[in-house]
Amino acid sequence: MSDATTDPRNRRVFIDKQSPKAYDALVQTSEAVRATAADAGLDHALVELVNLRVSQINGCAFCLDVHTRSALRGGETTQRLGVLAAWRDTDLFTPRERAALELAEATTAPAHGAAQDVAYDVARGVFDDDEISAVIWVAITINAFNRLSVMSGHPVRKPRAQAASRA
Repeated sequence: MSDATTDPRNRRVFIDKQSPKAYDALVQTSEAVRATAADAGLDHALVELVNLRVSQINGCAFCLDVHTRSALRGGETTQRLGVLAAWRDTDLFTPRERAALELAEATTAPAHGAAQDVAYDVARGVFDDDEISAVIWVAITINAFNRLSVMSGHPVRKPRAQAASRA
């Protein structure tokens, strides 16, 4: 258990609370991106895989917690979630999911131009332009939320039932 006086996260500014207009704009962007993804035909499971993979890369515990729960509620399996970080090394993911994950990784590390070219080549094999755009927007948006949560030090809280049973 951390001491409130020494835990560096206690010195963090919750920038979503400190600058609510900027945060509200990000939430509105997220809602528009969610609609764009649905309009392009991307299903909830694929969107959550992108959210989770980007959050893994960025080390955002808060977003990993939120999107793991969302994926599980949507019917995702613990097996697939457990191996997501090594998605290239398993055949548990469809060609569309693999293309989306490749594109999401290239969006998250944009300095790697060669990776972007490979990601686009893979994506062009299974997605149309609307779907490619939607996947990239999902990755851009979760990257923004990851940075917000990491820089704010948003905590991952124990589920209420688990917290109550340990009290």
